[in-house]
Amino acid sequence: MNKGDIQLLYEYDRWANNRMLQAASALTPEQFTRDLGGSFRSVRETLLHLIAGEWIWIAYWKSPPGNPANLGDLKQQRETLFQPDAFPSVAAAKAKWEEVEREQARFVEGLTDASLETMLPARGSELKVAYLMQHLANHSTYHRGQVALMLRQLGAEPLPTDFHVFLVEGRGQAAGGS
Repeated sequence: MNKGDIQLLYEYDRWANNRMLQAASALTPEQFTRDLGGSFRSVRETLLHLIAGEWIWIAYWKSPPGNPANLGDLKQQRETLFQPDAFPSVAAAKAKWEEVEREQARFVEGLTDASLETMLPARGSELKVAYLMQHLANHSTYHRGQVALMLRQLGAEPLPTDFHVFLVEGRGQAAGGS
């Protein structure tokens, strides 16, 4: 993958996340926090898992590589920043999401084809930054599917977030956060 591929992938990811948040905005605070028995109990907890994942990966990629203490510090910061009670509504989660996405967009803009080839420690191995970035986008897609199911369980209607829908309908909207 080159910088252009990653930029497109993350433009899509932001667009899809915003559509998911738009659909979730129809939920009441009670629905947003209702325990639905999934791997992340509620829409709120699933959304927080998604955004906390995006936050920690960007922070990890920006930190000096190879220092295990950095990862421990980042995990502790993540636990503090993404306490569920701090996000009683979709609007509160969306505000934090916008902050993380701005940082993510700055990081993506600063990438080069060479920096995407940088090897970073990951799960006892080393992987290219490009592969880790693909992992994060895939992770988000997986959990957006869980949110879509939860929205249906709550009587709300999810919006399509397929990549081909983005390419045909959403590219012009992605920069505006629609």
